[in-house]
This record gives sequence, structure tokens and C-alpha cells, in this order.
Amino acid sequence: MSASQLRQVQQLQPSRPSQDGDGVKIRRIHDFGGGLDPFLMLDELGSERPDDYIGGFPPHPHRGMQTLTYVLHGGLTHEDHLGHSSTIRAGDAQWMHTGRGIIHSEMPLTDSQGLHAFQLWINLAASEKMSAPTYRDVRAVEMPQLVEGDSRLVALGGHWRRDDGEAVDGPLDALAGRGGVAHVHLGAGGDMALQADAPTLLVYVFAGELDIGETRVPAGQLARLGSGSRLALTSAEGADALLLTGIPHGEPIAHYGPFVMNHQHELEQALRDYRDGHFAEGMA
Repeated sequence: MSASQLRQVQQLQPSRPSQDGDGVKIRRIHDFGGGLDPFLMLDELGSERPDDYIGGFPPHPHRGMQTLTYVLHGGLTHEDHLGHSSTIRAGDAQWMHTGRGIIHSEMPLTDSQGLHAFQLWINLAASEKMSAPTYRDVRAVEMPQLVEGDSRLVALGGHWRRDDGEAVDGPLDALAGRGGVAHVHLGAGGDMALQADAPTLLVYVFAGELDIGETRVPAGQLARLGSGSRLALTSAEGADALLLTGIPHGEPIAHYGPFVMNHQHELEQALRDYRDGHFAEGMA
């Protein structure tokens, strides 16, 4: 692997304790725009105590973005005003294209022994913000893997290729910004070399320690990588991480709660539409 092509960590950003929904304890990485474009936000939900998450996320609206929820342990039930209803469990994912408007809820399973999940917000380009909303879920068995010894890459969405040429495509093929999302697990002493030339490349380590190029990244840190075409991952003791790739929209962002538009007047219109009952298809 050529050193000149190897992508290095430009910046580390720690997650921080927060809460969302009905008091759900989370760790949040939050940077609307800037180095995360087209990604808006990444939340890690994790607790063995039901009181930390059982309130879930009661019905609320969204406009102008996509959400992707990936469950490692426990489960979540999605319902929305369009009639979609689905429960995902360990290894499953759900994706929601909010477009011009969707009202949904995500409620944790009450019989689970804990919850560990991620939710990613992906910005929609201006031309897509008022498109029709839709939803789909993906089961763990539908996600292809790149496997090497005790290490593996699970592809949720996007195209992933190892340096040896083996490649997989994740089932979520309509992520905004030509996004890619994968879960990488490295066993002790494991490594993985990937082709990775997308302008935006982010790695969130959530277990163990991961060496990314020349930088050691501990759990709870988001690494933003510089330019290049190759990604080298190694771990002495083993690690788990989310990989995010995408192409920036380079557009202005106006954000208010669950609405992500380009300009303030569009946010004001979203609020009026929601207040007046004209927010989404299927509403009175």
C-alpha cells in the first residue's frame, strides 16, 4: 500500500453524553455541515438499564433528511403515518427517507436485556428535500460481508472493496450523498485494507482501540480522515467501528430540531405546515 495514497486521521472528535426523545440516554456526535457533509449527526444508544432508554422516541416529524438506525443489541419498533410498521433486532437496520415530511416513532423493545444501537442522520440535497417520503428495513442476513480470519466488514450500504479486489455492495443503495455505511470488526491482531477514495471518510470507534494509518483511536472517538485512496485499519486487542463514506453536497444548512433545510424561510414553512396539518402525505 503506497504511503502517498494512505488516508490519515485529520481530526478526532469525542462523543459526549446527551439525551433525546423521551429521556433516552445517548452519546452524540453533532456537527451540522463542515467536515461531516453529507452526514449530519451520529448518535450511539447504549445501556443495560431500561430506565435509560425505555421512553424511546414517541411520534415526531422530520423533513429534509434521511435516518439510518442500526441495532447491535436489543430492538426498536418503527411506526409512521404512512402505515409502515416494523421491528428490527440485533444486526438489522432501518432507513427512512423523510423527504417533504414523515411522522414516525421508534420505541425500544420492552423485553430486551439492554439496547445498543446507532442512528445516523444524512442530509438530502436541496433538489431532494421535498421528494416523496419512504421507508425500508434490512435484515442482518441481507447484509453482505468481507471476511478475513477473525475480522469482517458488514456492508449496510454503499460499495466496499478490499485491496485484494474482493468487493460487496450494501443493500441500502439510496443513501443521500452516495453514502456508504459499514460495521467493521477486527479480531485481536486483525487488519483490513480497503479502497476508499470518497471525499468524506469518517470512522467512529465504539469498542476497543483501532489504529487508523498512523493514529491510534480509542472507543468513543470519531476520526475524520484526509485525502487519499486507501484505508488501513489494524488493532492489537480487537475493535469495532462504523465506517461512513460520502460526497459532500456543499450546500447551506438550516436546522431546527427534526427539520433540516437549506434556508430559514424553508424551516418556517415546515413549522407552518406541521402546525396547520399539511406537513405530510396522509394527514388531514
